[in-house]
Formats: sequence, structure tokens, C-alpha cells
Amino acid sequence: MTDDQGYGDTSGHGNPVLKTPNLDRLASEGVEFTQFTVCSNCSPTRAGLMTGRSNYRTGVTEVTKGNHLMYSDEVTIAEALGNAGYRTGIFGKWHLGSNYPMRPTDQGFQEALVHKGGGIGQDAGPPGNSYFDPILEHNNVSKTYPGYCDDIFADATIDFIKQKSDQPFFAYYATNLPHFPLDVPDEMADPYRKLGEHEHNATTFGMVANVDKNVGRLMHTLEQIGKRKNTIVLFLSDNGPRTRRTKNDVYPGRYVAGLRGTKTSNYENGIRVPFFIRWPDQLPSGKRIETMASHMDVLPTLLDACGIEPPKNVVIDGLSLLPLMTNKETSWPDRTLYFQWHAGPVPFEYIHFAARSQRYKLIQPQDNPHGFKNPPTTDELGRILDTLQLFDIQVDPSELNDISSQNPQIVEDMLRTYETWFEEVTRVRPYYVPERIQIGTPHQKHIILSRFDWRGVQDNNQVGHWEVKSNESAIYQITFRYDRVSSAGTAQIRYAGHTFEKPIEKGSDSATFKSVQLPAASGRFEAFLRMDRMPTAVRFVDVIRLN
Repeated sequence: MTDDQGYGDTSGHGNPVLKTPNLDRLASEGVEFTQFTVCSNCSPTRAGLMTGRSNYRTGVTEVTKGNHLMYSDEVTIAEALGNAGYRTGIFGKWHLGSNYPMRPTDQGFQEALVHKGGGIGQDAGPPGNSYFDPILEHNNVSKTYPGYCDDIFADATIDFIKQKSDQPFFAYYATNLPHFPLDVPDEMADPYRKLGEHEHNATTFGMVANVDKNVGRLMHTLEQIGKRKNTIVLFLSDNGPRTRRTKNDVYPGRYVAGLRGTKTSNYENGIRVPFFIRWPDQLPSGKRIETMASHMDVLPTLLDACGIEPPKNVVIDGLSLLPLMTNKETSWPDRTLYFQWHAGPVPFEYIHFAARSQRYKLIQPQDNPHGFKNPPTTDELGRILDTLQLFDIQVDPSELNDISSQNPQIVEDMLRTYETWFEEVTRVRPYYVPERIQIGTPHQKHIILSRFDWRGVQDNNQVGHWEVKSNESAIYQITFRYDRVSSAGTAQIRYAGHTFEKPIEKGSDSATFKSVQLPAASGRFEAFLRMDRMPTAVRFVDVIRLN
């Protein structure tokens, strides 16, 4: 799975500059779904991929500020396969929680080499981390790895596959490429620079080319060890390309296969991605299927292929694609798939959503879905519904001709199905009671709280809090790490009705509470500085149980 690779970012889809011979080969040797859809940004897609369920069912509503943390009672594909005797490994990006009980090793992965948060260099830490010689988490232990991140993840995947074992394996190679920052070895970007491509495009294409190289290495490994025929290989991206996030982004003309929109948009270029699946002797070669499919179909498809029962007492939103690929399905349902996201931990109706059937698509577009943090008022709702657009995707895949005014009944029918879907997928989870980071457990002695997992903040100038749980009263050492301060002040902790504080010196960049008794409780954990009476954010909080 790639990160921010669009449908047009393969040479097989007509890109006139980018060369992806290994991805093209994978597509030609297996089945391609040409109408494959995902969510329009990272964590929601990853939650749906792992569980086969709508991200709203899993508690994942967006990509940061604690709203990307998946409930730990969700059954992942790694858990389902692991329980059936598979070795399970993840290599790259997880983005569903960096602390217990939400880490990949808590959710069924027996081997994990990942970066924290949503991307290397983001606030999840560590500070100054980069794509070259990154600090990564190997089975929850931080270590510096020499080399380029994508090559490191591919090497680890190959090593995992080559391990001698009678067990079958599930390897999740989840590269962070070509996500920002645009950073790649010159040898990969230089061919595109020499073609006169803008630097942003040259580096992006170089990153995709690097992934393509490593996909080739992975396929070669399967051939080397004699496991090509009985290994299913899937390829997809988590959302469309980042070609424009705000009007201030500089990302010049890039091939998008005629699709409208970008990452975070529910137009086709935000939600339609490459999807190839190869299973020699079991699936046909070079078959292209235009039936609409989804990332939520991956779990039921793989469990079906492996003869494994789906999790019991769990609603699975996806369908097995195996009958479509093997020509054993004669009556496939005309599904409607739904896409939505906006800011905040609690979903609400009608903002930035799309309902897509095989033929029609109803969409409420927003240039800035980050700006919506509260449900629309009655007056606002009327104006919002007036912006609904309807497209006939079969004849207008570029979504240029809005036909809503000519088809009011189709608009009304799709709006009603959207309302039914929304009520169903949001009725179970208490979004105001999120999955909490657990401190003081034997599963994770050293908890690192970062700004990436903050809740309750609207922008980076505010001070947030973390939702935590402590199962029993215990003594902790708690250290704040922060930007060097220009004046003296105090460091403060608030949790479960208790407040602790200590003075900090001018010029300091850390402060340690050597012994803090925290009660058994659940709720807001606040840790901040007070400078000139104003609360000031810290970068990280290290929480270590002592007794």
C-alpha cells in the first residue's frame, strides 16, 4: 500500500512521464479493478482496510488530533490471519495509534517495523526524523536504521517473507511514499529532472519509481523462494494524490488521468486509486473489472481466498471480490459506497460526503473540510444541500457535468440512502468516549505522549490534552520535553482531579517530575507550561511507571 499515490501515477494508466514497469507487470499478471475506491485520506482508509468496516464504525474520523486512534476491540485482518496460523508482519505506516493498546503489535501483527504517527518528521516524533537514516520502531523499540526509508521497509518485508517456516505469511508493506516531504535519492529523481519536470513532480515521480523498484524486488523474492504461485499479491494506494491542498500549495501540472479533485477531496481523483491483485493459477491474467470495489473488500476477499471464517458477531461492510474475479458471480449487487470526512472527533451529517453507485455519484463538495468542526445549523443546512452535485460517472468520469437539476428524484433517493448509511455506521460508537492510551501497564512501560495524539485543539497555537486510562494507582516519573524557553515559569500536570506543578528555569528544554502518584482513573491528561500566566504547549511527555 502506497501513501498519496493517485490513479494516474502509473505508466499503465497513461502517465506520459512516470515509468512503473513492475506495477504494470503486476497488473498484467493478475486482475485490475478499474473503479476501485478508498477514503480520501490516510487513517480512515487504513482502518477500513484492516477491518473490512466503515472507518466510522472503528472510531477513526480523521488523520490527527487523536481522531485517528482506532478502537482496540476492532478485529484486524492480521488478527484474523494470525489466529488461523499465519505469520503476520507490518513494514512502514500504521497511522492508527502509537501507544498501547492501539499499536500494530496490539492489533495482531507479530512483527512490526513502523514509523510513528502519520508520517516521518511529523509531531509524533522523534524530533528531526527524516526519510534518510530514520528512527523507526521495531517491535516497539526505537532504533536508527541506515538508508532510505522505503528501501528499509522493503528489505524488512523481504527478510520476513524469506524466513524459513512451515507457516503461511501475511506481509503488509505499507510504504510512506510518495507522501510529503518530497525526499528521495537523487538517482531516482534525476531521470525526471533531466526530462525538464518541475522539481516537485520530479521528486514525486522518483518516489513512485522507488516504490516500483521495491515491488519488483518483492515479486522476485517470491519467485526465488518458490512461493510465487501460492502467494496472493495486492497493490493499492490509501487515497488520491496531493496535487493541491490549499491555494498556497505549489504543485504544478501533474497527470491525473482526467480525474477531478485531489487528496482530501471526494471527487474521483481523491478516492479512486490503482488496485491490482495477482494469484497465479487461481485468478486470470490481464483481466480488467469495471465493477466498483472498495478497500473494505480486501479483508473479506483474502479471508475467502484462504478459507477462513470472518470474525463472529462483527458487521463487515466489504464483500469478497473472489466471485467476480473467478467468474463465479452472476448477480453482483449494485452497491452504493459512501465517503465522508470533516474535522473533529464526532461525525455529523451532510458535510463533505459522497454517495457513489456504479453509475451515479452524489457529492457535497468542500474546498476546506478542515473548517467544519460543528454540525450545520438549520439555516446552514439549506445552503449546504443546495450545493449537492450529481454526476453520471459512466459517461462523465471527469465529473464536469452536474446533472442534479435534471434528476431531482435520483438526488433525493441517493440522499436518503446516505442518511440511512450514516445513521447505521455511527450509532454504536460513543465518539465522546474515545479509545484511551493506557499508562502503567506491563505492555508498555514507557509511554510517549505527542502533539500528534492531542485532543481538544483546533490549531497548533492551542494547548491540547490526551485521553488516558490508568488501571491502578501507581507512581510515575513524568518528563516534559519542549522548545527552549526564554523565561522562567512552571510545568503543570492535571489528571483526575489532581494537579502537580514544579518551577522551570529560563533556557531549559525539559522538566522531570521524579515521583508522581496518579490514581486509577480515565479521562483528560493535561501537561503544559505556564509562561507569564499563559498555558504553553510541550512537544512530548514521557510517562514511566516506577513501582
